[in-house]
Amino acid sequence: MRVFSGIQATGAKTIGNYIGAMRQYVATQDENEGDAFFCIVDLHSITVEYDPQDLHDRTLDLAALLYAVGLDPDRCTLFCQSHVAAHAEAAWLLSAVTGFGQLGRMTQFKEKGEGREFVSAGLFTYPVLMAGDILLYQTDIVPIGDDQRQHLELSRDVAERFNSRFGETFKVPRAVYPTVGARIMDLQEPTKKMSTTASSEQGRVLVLDPPDTIRKKFRTAVTDSDREIRYLPDEKPGVSNLLEILSVATGSPIPQLEAGYDGKGYGDLKTDVGEAVVELFRPVHERYEELRADEPELRRLLGIGAEKAREASAPTLQQMYDRMGFVRR
Repeated sequence: MRVFSGIQATGAKTIGNYIGAMRQYVATQDENEGDAFFCIVDLHSITVEYDPQDLHDRTLDLAALLYAVGLDPDRCTLFCQSHVAAHAEAAWLLSAVTGFGQLGRMTQFKEKGEGREFVSAGLFTYPVLMAGDILLYQTDIVPIGDDQRQHLELSRDVAERFNSRFGETFKVPRAVYPTVGARIMDLQEPTKKMSTTASSEQGRVLVLDPPDTIRKKFRTAVTDSDREIRYLPDEKPGVSNLLEILSVATGSPIPQLEAGYDGKGYGDLKTDVGEAVVELFRPVHERYEELRADEPELRRLLGIGAEKAREASAPTLQQMYDRMGFVRR
């Protein structure tokens, strides 16, 4: 079973990124040892305004963080998208079987482009690059968060259209979403998804936030005027969000957590979630600091991953060129 997923280099990673992506990466790595590919999608990061030095530093930060949460270079392949030229090549080839109208309907393009004086063509077309990322590896499953559902469906459509026009070339991948925590919400606006860019400082919890900062953010989380701790996402989005986070951090099912809060108040819940998240991230913080302090080792590991990714993607790229009629050397 081949697994592939990508994660953007820019932007500090939130607990939502951890639950929706990183935690899944580790689980799928363990289940599919040696056949799991995880990509730092640095080419995607340049589709909006960015600082080059920040992209450089954030890429290394993210590599260190991914290894710190549990990715093992002996059991998976972690690499940077820009280190494997096949990704950019595949994106151009797949643009021939991607509809303009499909790209125009992408929700993230509308949201990120709204109100901007300049909107790059890359922001419009990057779902095609994402499709190439996935399809190059003959991927069976893609562990992603709920916000990427639309892009994964586009990748499936592109694969089917290419197969229909040029002959069977790609596996059609399927998504795997977390059963709990598929969409972690902003602590201050619990009807909106937690985001590095759209959430306020108090509304988002970063994986690398100091322990006291994590505790403070959960203490000030918005709940509601009621006192009952129940998992009712539509009626009690703030409380339900906290219960989801606590369930992930402790491994306890939500019904069991609800029962444990009979007769208790929101203050108890907020304190418990804060402490649980601090403990969840404590070993991650320690390992991250060790890895980030050794940049040559980080670069070496990424280089090994890139070589493995080049070898794995080359046969599919060659098939694409052959079936589309190109004369190759």
